[in-house]
Amino acid sequence: MSKAKPFSIAKREVWEAYKRVRANQGAAGVDGQSIAEFEEYLANNLYKLWNRMSTGSYFPPPVRRVEIPKQDGRTRPLGIPTVADRVAQVVVKQRLEPLLEPYFYPDSYGYRPEKSAIEAVAQARKRCRRYDWVLDLDIKSFFDTIDHKLLLRAVRKHTDCKWLLLCVERWLTAPVQLKDDTLVGRGKGSPQGSVISPLLANLFLHYAFDKWMEREFPRIPFERYADDVICHCVSERQAKYLLEAIKRRLVECKLQLNMEKTKLVFCKDSNRTGSHTNVSFDFLGFTFKPRVAKSRDGKYFADFSPAVSTKSLKKIRQTIRSWNLTRRTDRSLEDIVRMCNPTVRGWLNYYGSFYKSEIYHALGHFDWLLSKWARRKYKSLRGSRRKAWRWLSRIKHRQPNLFAHWCFA
Repeated sequence: MSKAKPFSIAKREVWEAYKRVRANQGAAGVDGQSIAEFEEYLANNLYKLWNRMSTGSYFPPPVRRVEIPKQDGRTRPLGIPTVADRVAQVVVKQRLEPLLEPYFYPDSYGYRPEKSAIEAVAQARKRCRRYDWVLDLDIKSFFDTIDHKLLLRAVRKHTDCKWLLLCVERWLTAPVQLKDDTLVGRGKGSPQGSVISPLLANLFLHYAFDKWMEREFPRIPFERYADDVICHCVSERQAKYLLEAIKRRLVECKLQLNMEKTKLVFCKDSNRTGSHTNVSFDFLGFTFKPRVAKSRDGKYFADFSPAVSTKSLKKIRQTIRSWNLTRRTDRSLEDIVRMCNPTVRGWLNYYGSFYKSEIYHALGHFDWLLSKWARRKYKSLRGSRRKAWRWLSRIKHRQPNLFAHWCFA
């Protein structure tokens, strides 16, 4: 008779978790094992993982450190777990998330089922029209400075399941492997790039910020997407008072505001015309600022609203340039469509949600590169920009749905 495992984890849970990891793909961890290689001995790998988790003997391997370049020239550290560790994290997330979700606040939007960044931006737009001031918060190195003791205390408020707590604690303290294979221990923080980190980060800020705001400032609404937070105030005085209170609260939770990026913003429009230093802010890839709008009766006015940010447009242009369209003369137009359309459609669906003309104008650069590609591919178009543009215009007229942005205007 087989001996029962100390912890009850169904094999089906591990299988479902693996399917999610496979769907998301992702890079290899410290063991260099890809998903394809993991699948070569799939049954054995999943059984070993299940057995170790069920007996409490699962210890996560180090996470591989990868540096991702940021817009300001600095880098953002990501921690890449192994394939098996990602499966284990999904198993824990599937158990933990249903326990936490009922307690999270409606204005917490990041990495939650049935929530999205677009919803957060839409809510921020509504409130910017009702409240004159915004406090744009930036928490300094949030994911790298989460206090383990406080986080584990928060997890224990929602579960006493020993294997869940054991796994979370071991993930928090798993070392990081640098490029030179050096292992660095971690006494705080939760690595960005892991499956479980966003959920744990949401839980931490639920107690550190959301619940505290409801208790101390119930009349000040906010939107939070992970560690990106926007608060809406009725006056500059209230915003300044709130800022000082939040500073003290974050110190209590062993966090710190980045004062270089945190700012007070006046929501200027046709009805709010005061002169102030800051009249714009960025949130989730959009810039909120006064923009020209047209009323139903045809009159123009200034509206404080979001549109794709300059940083986002720069990333879009960089991505388009990285496709090297002008060098792909061996490809057909249909090949270019298949290569580019999924990404372009994603940009349009997201950034086109507000003030869509901004993103549409930016994609004019894509059409210019298409005409340049045509001049290099077809002898009849070489040396003539006008002929290339006419050729592209004819195709657009015959097949207006060929490229995603052609039918978007």
